[in-house]
Amino acid sequence: MPLQLGSSRVEDTFREAVSLIRSAKHLTAFTGAGISVESGIPPFRGPGGLWGKYDPRTLELDYFLTDPGRAWPVIKEIFYDNFGKAKPNAAHLALARLESEGWPREAVGGPSGAALDARGYLRTLITQNIDNLHYLAGSRNIVEFHGNSRLLICLACGQRVEASPSLLENLPPRCPCGGVYKPDFIFFGEEIPKSAHEKSQDAARLTDVMIVVGSTGEVYPAALVPHWAADAGAKIIEINPEASEFTSSVSDIHVPLKAAEAFGLIEKELHI
Repeated sequence: MPLQLGSSRVEDTFREAVSLIRSAKHLTAFTGAGISVESGIPPFRGPGGLWGKYDPRTLELDYFLTDPGRAWPVIKEIFYDNFGKAKPNAAHLALARLESEGWPREAVGGPSGAALDARGYLRTLITQNIDNLHYLAGSRNIVEFHGNSRLLICLACGQRVEASPSLLENLPPRCPCGGVYKPDFIFFGEEIPKSAHEKSQDAARLTDVMIVVGSTGEVYPAALVPHWAADAGAKIIEINPEASEFTSSVSDIHVPLKAAEAFGLIEKELHI
């Protein structure tokens, strides 16, 4: 059945992408802010971006450490009052299903289709996003490169707790030890956690196909992840309505569709 994606070129590109996904032995996804736009979360940069409305200094580590009482009301408004209302969209849900759904693969020593790979299509999901939407959608093998907003970390004792509404009633929120809680995501001037960096590198080395979704390729060091995969020999499928920094550098296939539309079609082609 024709896909009716607007042009034969887009259809051919899409079918090539599906073929790579279907044949992948170690499929990885890398997602950026664009995948959450359809959930109502604006990007940080560009037209309509959050930094056109808020002062980006709010997320500078030194600014936060100097005056958490001034930083926290803005952080709460952005990440808990506004982002907290967002729900996973079809793309988040599809990636969760790709992680959990098995598919016929050639059994060791047996005929093609003799076994169902219970691990699912998707081995690892690496995300730049801190909005928790992949987690809420059901994905669990996630590397949150920049951390997440669902947890808070005490700057005094290091304890991590859930960011509950009751805890955020009085700002800045404080740990029983007296220390100030900080959202457990990376602020400007803060290093990427060693664990997230190493897990991303390991996944990039292992993958033979990586799907890059909704990332502009402008935020480093996160933008290095698809480059690590490409350097290791992986094929890169980019799903993005517009061209990005990846399109001309590492992407083997660029599918110019919105994430939800693309993944809805991918699931149909894979019969998930």
